[in-house]
Amino acid sequence: MQETKRYQNLILGFGKAGKTLAGFLAKRGESVALVERSKERYGGTCINVACIPSKSLEYSARLSAAAGGDFAARAVRYRAAIREKRRLTAMLRQKNYEKVKAAGAVILDGEASFVDAHTVRIASESGDSAVQADRIFINTGASPFVPPIPGVKESAHVYTSETMMELEELPEKLVIIGGGYIGLEFASYYTNFGSAVTVVQDTADFIPREDLEIAACVEQSLKERGVVVVKSAKVRGVKDEAGCAALTLETPEGERRLTADAVLIATGRRPELSALQLEKAGVKLTERGAIAVDEKLQTTAEHIWAMGDVTGGLQFTYISLDDFRIVKDTLVGAGERTTQNRGAVPYTVFLDPPLSRVGMTEEEARAKGFEVVVRKLAVAAVPKAQVLKNPVGLLKAIMDAKTDKILGVHLFCPESQEMINVVKMAIDAGITASTLANAVYTHPTMTEAFNDLFA
Repeated sequence: MQETKRYQNLILGFGKAGKTLAGFLAKRGESVALVERSKERYGGTCINVACIPSKSLEYSARLSAAAGGDFAARAVRYRAAIREKRRLTAMLRQKNYEKVKAAGAVILDGEASFVDAHTVRIASESGDSAVQADRIFINTGASPFVPPIPGVKESAHVYTSETMMELEELPEKLVIIGGGYIGLEFASYYTNFGSAVTVVQDTADFIPREDLEIAACVEQSLKERGVVVVKSAKVRGVKDEAGCAALTLETPEGERRLTADAVLIATGRRPELSALQLEKAGVKLTERGAIAVDEKLQTTAEHIWAMGDVTGGLQFTYISLDDFRIVKDTLVGAGERTTQNRGAVPYTVFLDPPLSRVGMTEEEARAKGFEVVVRKLAVAAVPKAQVLKNPVGLLKAIMDAKTDKILGVHLFCPESQEMINVVKMAIDAGITASTLANAVYTHPTMTEAFNDLFA
């Protein structure tokens, strides 16, 4: 093993929090080493295998759907979209690498594992080395969870959300195992590209975390676009035959058989901790296998922090960025930022149209004892939706009848991913529903729908 090097700060993982922290600390004049196990992951999960590449495909899929044509023409556009996705991710990966290097941080390639609380071994193609650090930050992200379904590992037609985006041949028939947000996004993309899509979910309820009315609207929209949803079904096996994959399902109606050119496993993501040997550093895990942290993201080892997906919280790159802010405030600020005071957290499921939400559902608000006011607006009533030729969906807002405060907003409509940020800021600032109802918005925009929704 090479001579052990020492740094003030060691960051494990090139994710949003890790790379931002590396640049910040290096610019302050502190010594920083950032370890990344793959040169294909510079910049983190979001840039390489998640948010950016998938939304690039989502955009290309909508353009392809608008262009129409037979399956062969759509397959050509799909192949071009995959190549454009690769160009985009490669460009962003290089820019992220250069940005961290320019800040003065040292980037080390290899697989990290703890030797003790302050020492990490880095296994690389050129041999093992060791690094010691005063402070260590873990930001290794998450990886797709593949359930132990017989035949899944042996099949040549099974993909995860990461490997699916490398498939150059557009599948005529796609089966998606998992009816969560990732699975539904891919269902929307591939339906727009021209695949016949079937979603298999083990639950009876469709996207059960969402507001019931909104969930029903989303389900109806997907069905109208041709997506088949099979509920309360368990996949008992996958077997390759005659150039395709055959799936055996157990449903309430009995056994069912499906065939597909491609099968996407979309059953969630788990914290990527397998190689770290955290027990040697005194870092404990939660019952669900994530790193246990306090509200300032400190682990059970006082000099080690964890940020992003490894903490078992919301798996969004903007949460990872806010984790950086919390750690930064702990290290050099007033120490007031925590995971408990970052405000309302919005999110978007990039369907067509996208589904965005912040705050409570109607059911949650009533269960918590609020006297609620509910407002709904059909997207067809919004002029900009007609301009966009996508007048599909529903807007729904839940307010406290006593205070006029906004409790939750659900937007299943074009451009909702932009609109929801306005609502997030309104909730955080204590702005009432009446204020949004009476605000002056530009026209024609989707945001001006708030004049009617909150009225």
